[in-house]
Amino acid sequence: MGSDVEGLAIRLQGVRHLYHKTAALKGIDLEIPTGVVFGLVGSNGAGKTTTLRILGTLLRPTGGVVEVLGMDLAKAPDEVRRRIGYMPDFFGVYQDLGVSEYLDFFAAAYGLKRAKRQQVVGDVLELTGLTGKRQEVIGSLSRGMQQRLGLARVLVHDPSLLLLDEPASGLDPRARVEMAEILVELRNMGKTILISSHILPELQDMCDAFAILELGEILFTGTLKQLRAQVGVDGHDVRVRLEGEFNDLGFLPDERPEVLGVEDLGYGAWRLMLDPAGAWRAWDVSAWLVGRGYKVRSLEERTPNLQDAFMSMTKGDVT
Repeated sequence: MGSDVEGLAIRLQGVRHLYHKTAALKGIDLEIPTGVVFGLVGSNGAGKTTTLRILGTLLRPTGGVVEVLGMDLAKAPDEVRRRIGYMPDFFGVYQDLGVSEYLDFFAAAYGLKRAKRQQVVGDVLELTGLTGKRQEVIGSLSRGMQQRLGLARVLVHDPSLLLLDEPASGLDPRARVEMAEILVELRNMGKTILISSHILPELQDMCDAFAILELGEILFTGTLKQLRAQVGVDGHDVRVRLEGEFNDLGFLPDERPEVLGVEDLGYGAWRLMLDPAGAWRAWDVSAWLVGRGYKVRSLEERTPNLQDAFMSMTKGDVT
């Protein structure tokens, strides 16, 4: 029986998974609405791939309830498979096959008729920017092009939900940007996308919300703004480096209400968290310090990103 909660693409309730005696997932709860790009964040061994493999029907959980697109995964795995597209971190390709031939093979495996396959292959090649490569042999493609081909493969049956495990793994910066643009376009087409990645700045730019996993447990679920607020980095991050012996700023939160916190980075460098609702910005900090005799060597202001919040919340432990 499906979820009673309307608009959910994924619902996990108390999901556990054991590898022999090692707990990869420790009773996680997670709800992901339809039509969003959702980021699954965590260190190696956190449980990201295990979660995706369970949702992709490749692993049976040790316990708990898994619902995908309103269907109970334990009762309707075949129907779930027809409506999802799973792209693992590492996937095999037939190096001697042509690009179109490869996609046609998988389209046929999903039961598409020949005329329909020709149309679908053309559509997914265009969507992933591979139209000009359709006659090339897969073995001649770059890593970035092969990743695009892997994404095209999981799109041939027009799935509603995409499960992508490190889709930008091994890509150069340009290829990562191009992959991100494709995923945003898919979101705009109404697809729900669950994506795991260790490239946090790119997840930040494309995802609507996140879940942080550590040692098989979910530490946080929500938006980046909510994450910043929860870990106390919801402000403006100012890095200042001072010269000379007069370089202690530990007192600032007590003296200036605009300063939410400080961190001694060593060697005269300090991190100041400024209240986003306050009037102070980097130039105000500089003027205030100089006016009190401090020698400011450098000053930088930035808004805390996903990586900052992730590092503040997690301990970095792995199984």
